[in-house]
Amino acid sequence: MQRVGEHSLSTGPLAPRWLAWSLDSPRAGVLGGVRLVLENAGSATWRSRGRDGVQAAYHWLDPLGNPIVWDGIRTPLPRPVAPGETIELELPVLAPRPPGPYRLAFDLIEEHRFWFAEVGCETLEVPVEVAPRIAERRLGVLVHGGHDPATSEALAAQDEPVVTEDAVATAHLVAGCRPAPDWARRVLDAHAEGWAAVGGAIDTDGRSGRLAPWQPGGGRNPRFGRPLLLPSLLAGLEPDEHEGLPSYAGDDALFDGRILITLPRRSGRRPA
Repeated sequence: MQRVGEHSLSTGPLAPRWLAWSLDSPRAGVLGGVRLVLENAGSATWRSRGRDGVQAAYHWLDPLGNPIVWDGIRTPLPRPVAPGETIELELPVLAPRPPGPYRLAFDLIEEHRFWFAEVGCETLEVPVEVAPRIAERRLGVLVHGGHDPATSEALAAQDEPVVTEDAVATAHLVAGCRPAPDWARRVLDAHAEGWAAVGGAIDTDGRSGRLAPWQPGGGRNPRFGRPLLLPSLLAGLEPDEHEGLPSYAGDDALFDGRILITLPRRSGRRPA
């Protein structure tokens, strides 16, 4: 664990002394863990009442100290901590999106009342480099419905090649669909940014019908409210089906209207 040097303490009854910390190497959008060791250097006991008592939490800040994610996951204290006592905590920490340099600031909070920093206590800030969610840009493709020349031609024209093995993500397409030339690059960019599931717009050659909500023209939306169609999924996720197409309706998903796939009239899609 990393030892914390001497730091100023509040003169009031609440005074955490940060002693040590360790952090799993964070990847964008991934839940990791932190171990913290701290001492109650004040005169008041930190009461433990679950979600209503003193809890440990964190903020993600940019390198200049501006808040990016303020309300980090809360971790209740397992017991009351009297003055002079030391406690070691394990905190779940969700890394922010996109990857890059951040500052991770730990604090204690009395929920619905105050953060300890608001009453003069020192936070523990550590510089953190958040890595891309995917270590390698290797996109595989599963074409539902079998081989199709138009789909194969569109995949061969990608500005970032697709792979046949050791893929970090798998895109679920249908025979006859034609991804735009920048499709693979944009999909991998979104996975690297921190999203487990990525889907985009469906161009139906001017015919909307039931696929109208997925028509081109939309922006990036992590709260799309509808299943992703023809999604790319990281390992461990499996597609479902919506409107006769491979789909994904879980969490940790991004709709990006700039990711475009053309779906011809004969697409291998079963009648709805």
